[in-house]
Amino acid sequence: MSLAVSLTNLKGVGPRVAERLERLGLHSVEDLLFHLPYKYQDRTRIVPIGSLRPGAEVVIEGEIEASDIKFGKRRSLLCRISDGSGSLLLRFFHFSAKQQSALQRGVRLRCYGEVRRGPAMLEMVHPEYRQISEAAVVAVDENLTPVYPVTEGVAQKSLRQLAEQALALLKQDKVEDYLPGELLEELGLPSLQQALLEVHQPSPETAVAELLAGNHPAQQRLALEELLAHHLSLRQLRHKVQQHTAPPLQPEGRLRQQLLDLLPFTLTAAQLRVIKEIDADLAKPFPMQRLVQGDVGSGKTAVAAAAALHAIEAGYQVAVMAPTELLAEQHLQNFTAWLQPIGLKLAWLSGKSGAKQRRENLALLESGGAALAVGTHALFQDEVEFNQLGLVIVDEQHRFGVHQRLALREKGSHDGRVPHQLIMTATPIPRTLAMTAYADLDSSVIDELPPGRTPVETVVISDQRRDEVVARVHRACAQEGRQAYWVCSLIEESEVLQCQAAEETAALLAEALPDLAIGLVHGRLKPAEKEALMARFKSAELDLLVATTVIEVGVDVPNASLMIIENAERFGLAQLHQLRGRVGRGSISSSCVLMYHKPLSQQGKLRLAALRETNDGFEIARRDLELRGPGEVLGTRQSGMLRLRIADLERDKDLLPDVARLATALLQRWPQNVAPLIQRWLGDSQRYGDV
Repeated sequence: MSLAVSLTNLKGVGPRVAERLERLGLHSVEDLLFHLPYKYQDRTRIVPIGSLRPGAEVVIEGEIEASDIKFGKRRSLLCRISDGSGSLLLRFFHFSAKQQSALQRGVRLRCYGEVRRGPAMLEMVHPEYRQISEAAVVAVDENLTPVYPVTEGVAQKSLRQLAEQALALLKQDKVEDYLPGELLEELGLPSLQQALLEVHQPSPETAVAELLAGNHPAQQRLALEELLAHHLSLRQLRHKVQQHTAPPLQPEGRLRQQLLDLLPFTLTAAQLRVIKEIDADLAKPFPMQRLVQGDVGSGKTAVAAAAALHAIEAGYQVAVMAPTELLAEQHLQNFTAWLQPIGLKLAWLSGKSGAKQRRENLALLESGGAALAVGTHALFQDEVEFNQLGLVIVDEQHRFGVHQRLALREKGSHDGRVPHQLIMTATPIPRTLAMTAYADLDSSVIDELPPGRTPVETVVISDQRRDEVVARVHRACAQEGRQAYWVCSLIEESEVLQCQAAEETAALLAEALPDLAIGLVHGRLKPAEKEALMARFKSAELDLLVATTVIEVGVDVPNASLMIIENAERFGLAQLHQLRGRVGRGSISSSCVLMYHKPLSQQGKLRLAALRETNDGFEIARRDLELRGPGEVLGTRQSGMLRLRIADLERDKDLLPDVARLATALLQRWPQNVAPLIQRWLGDSQRYGDV
């Protein structure tokens, strides 16, 4: 039987089961072979109860000493089991009368489950168990037990049985190996056949610790191939993009020079280097696809303005797209201040624009009267027509869906040409992630802060010391003439409840600090109200600004030198770093107080410690990747491409140089292997940025 045959050829797979397996992307026997275990259970040894620790998944054996039903909020069956070294409680919330009568005092059990802390002693909740007799010797499993990703209606046991059938077929019919033997030999890696057999059915000789850590040569062989498939798909995407044509832009630079003369600051060497890289891309006859990363306050907007003027002077329009109204408004203010004195008109498009203003702006864009459009997702609505769009600047790209970004590019299609794209992010992406997730983009890094910036001192304290924090705010604002932010956490997903929490905090602070002028900004304010409040804060009419996370990006008030973040443990690392970046924007020494509520989880402790230890956005991004994984760091909308089956970007980062080298070798010498390799690992899934 061929590995390409349908799963319905396997025992136990009828039409209904086949339909459920399709939800996991499993259609053929070969698909099943590449449905890899994401972890293993070690049932190869019995662990003494006295040596157990919470969180361990283990096999134990012992005798039931007591069995009782406990009545409370939920009825439960409790069995205390002992092996002479210690005791453990087995807890069952769902049980039958037959089960209850079987689990009586004196019965000997072998159990497998996760050890947890209980109110009185360590527990296992709903463990797998079997009754054994004292006299009989029951062998433990010889191999580690694989655990597969499952779906509703397909149990772990069923998948294991199907995998066994698929492996029996694999031994009869070899799977196609798209990595040539000479490359594998060079890297000292096993064949695909060996790797699949070892990963699904680890032999008794397998180094258990290696397999559990994901470092076994068989796992590394498959991880390498999976990362290679992702990398090749992005290389193909890059090649496809370069088949499009774009207008080569090579103006004299007159408008840009006017901007540089107007700016009250001098660009850093890093900004000038990135501008040079962008200019080189814009001069090419195919679309620029460049990602500009820059830490908070590194001056990405000035770089974007320099690129925009390059396109405008060449006779084209520019679109600047931001994910939130507040960030889009901030861009509008900056671009207006810089471009209007040069005599350029801007158009503003947001979901909250009035009908009359909207009509006027749409007409300006269609006629070419506006050189630059700033807006949110409203920029790619059907009625928006550009006269001659040459450059699209997307800020915080990861917050947009792929289709939204492509819709804006399609608007710029003109005479078979598409606009150039500049993508900016203030969320630094670790190198390992950038090499994998953004292999279709050229990357620039603004790795220098403007001179005169002082690092922000970060303090972590419990909210039990809230009075001290309030006193510190009073000292900074009333005595030192500084301004401060007080950020309220997202207590609820509901925006209404978030705003209520912010309103309550503002009322309490107004009571505690009657001599300070306090403002409140949140997501439910009208844009005009929000803008007016931010303007008052910027002009120092307000001492303290209480806010939800709407101030996360884009707000620049150099006199604000103190940031309080309440319930800081509820925020992600990247978000905390963004919020902290609102202070330290001048030459004054600035502080950020991370106030947490006890008890603090282990991950909460690690997050807050990372903020206290470093101001480096790339180091914070690296730790964020360790703590949360790639899908979370990139944002769920584009993490589909990173639903990795066996590879782990942080663990397997040492494989990435080999991945890039192998990709080049395959494209040059074995191009016929590229498409089937991508198909095997990615299937028909939507690629990030597909064209």
